[in-house]
Formats: sequence, C-alpha cells, structure tokens
Amino acid sequence: MSDRIVAPARIEEDAQYEVGLRPRTLNDYIGQDRIRENLHVAIAAARNRGDALDHALLYGPPGLGKTTLATVIANELGVSIRSTAGPVIERPGDLAAILTSLGEREVLFIDEIHRLAPVIEEILYPAMEDFELDIVIGSGPAARSVKVPLKPFTLVGATTRAGLLTSPLRGRFGIVHRLDFYTESDIEEIVRRSARILGVALDDEAARELARRSRGTPRVANRLLRRVRDYAEVRADGRITPEVASAALQLLEVDALGFDDSDRRLLRAIIDKFGGGPVGLNSLAAAISEEPDAIEDMYEPYLIQIGFLDRTPRGRVATARAYAFFGLDAPARDGRLW
Repeated sequence: MSDRIVAPARIEEDAQYEVGLRPRTLNDYIGQDRIRENLHVAIAAARNRGDALDHALLYGPPGLGKTTLATVIANELGVSIRSTAGPVIERPGDLAAILTSLGEREVLFIDEIHRLAPVIEEILYPAMEDFELDIVIGSGPAARSVKVPLKPFTLVGATTRAGLLTSPLRGRFGIVHRLDFYTESDIEEIVRRSARILGVALDDEAARELARRSRGTPRVANRLLRRVRDYAEVRADGRITPEVASAALQLLEVDALGFDDSDRRLLRAIIDKFGGGPVGLNSLAAAISEEPDAIEDMYEPYLIQIGFLDRTPRGRVATARAYAFFGLDAPARDGRLW
C-alpha cells in the first residue's frame, strides 16, 4: 500500500515538497558518507580531465535518495540531467531520441533501470561503451547497420532490485554503490534541515523522536515532519515539542519503532496464521491482501534490517524479536530460539 504514511515509495503528495527539500551538492547531502566521499573523488577527477563521469549504478531500498543523488551528481558536474524510467522507454526509437539529444557530459538518469526491455538494453550497450548507436535500417537481406556517434554522457541508473539486472548491463557501470538505511543521527540532521527549510519551529527532543520513527529513510522522515507540522498548527501553537510530536505520531498510528498497522499486521500474520513461518512470499501476500513485490520492496527491507524478519530458503520467518514485540514467547526451532 503506497499510501501508507511510512511507505518508503514516493506518493503523489511527496512530489511538491521533495524538490524543495533535496540537497543540491554533495556538501549538503547528509549521510551515506562512504558513497559521498567516493563520488567527491570521481567527480573531481572527471572534471579535472574534462571527461564524462563513469556510468553509475545506485541501488537499495526505496526512499533513500537515489534520485536525489543523481541530481547532485549532475549539479557537481555542472551539467544538465535528463530523467526517465525503465518502463517508460518502450521502443528503441524512444531511447535513440533521448541519447541523441544529450549534450556533452550530460547526465541521463534512468529510474527502475531493471525494468528495461531486452531490446532496449541491446541498444544501450554500445551507447554506454563506445558512445555510439547501432541503428538497423531496412529489413531482410537489404538491412544494414549504421553507427551514429553520441556525445560523451553519464548514465546514472537506479534500482531497488539490483538482482534483476542482467550481468552485461551491470558490468558496464564503472561506479556501483548500494545506499543503506540512514543512522538515527543522520536522519535527525535531515529532519532539522527540512524543518529550517519549511520554517517549522522544532525542539531537539522532538527531532530525535521523529528520527527514531522514520525507519532510517529520509522520505519517511520528511513526510512525518509535514504531518506533525500540521498537527502542531491545528492542535498546538505551531511549535513541535516532544509532547506534540508524540501525540501526532500516536494519532498517525506510527509506533516507537516506526511500525504502522500494516507492519504489525504482516508480522502477526506470520506468527498467528503460519506458526511463525517459514511461509512463502505468495502465501504471505495472499494472507494480508498485498502484492508480493510490495512486501519485498516496502515491508521486508526495514523489518529484516532491525531483526524482526528472517528470509530463509524455505520462506519468511518471524524472529524472537518479533515475538517479544507482541509480548509472546518465540517457539524453539532446530534446537534454538529464533
């Protein structure tokens, strides 16, 4: 359910706010320190040589800043960025039109790059390697291949499902980075920065409370901040104090771990309906009336990260921490407690 308040995927309401809250440079970008430092070096080297930056692949759970980082890369290079998505590029001509319109060293950002059609990927290979398009003119015995030169460019691909990328495509990226969930201190800093941009008065402890419940995801943190801001304006004097933040988050049914009702329902389904697991993904999806892809992309990463869910070869298993969260005793499995 993408309309959940803690859903990491972008919802329609996010669009009008995210542009204003996004950092523009690597110095403004908070968190992901290792990636930031590596990009600093790679971008500086490319600029010094006057070359296009190596193609970059950014992967990880949704809401962690892949699109933002692509924009930051373009800004640091001092070039424009063209954005599209894998499912949008349906025909070879669509990709050819985009590639031939790119200027020198510009950035092409393809979100959900794992969803590119195979025929599109085939055209992308020579474009990435040799900066040229192989276009077939005609058909049958009269068909001939024409090479069209392209200006050097940088492809930045983003995906939440890196395992679905083909090996030939993945191998053509010179820079590959996985974005991890943010630390609580980084999320707290992001919340403070967003509050300043939005002109919201935010107490220190309230910022920490929001950070604790944001699931290590900047998009969730900013969304919670906006909802708590609304509550503060209507039910308080506009200032977000710890008491105001707690009351607002309670009204939103977001608990101390950042769980909402959907998270709790998923865990209880595994515990109550499937004896704690293991349970297959499709059976679990049917039990809670959710799409399997949504469980894999939006529920599981955070639940696995904090140790409430275990993904085994036989299926999903609720851990001892999940049982303890509901005040239950975990069953013994293979001579040990999960």
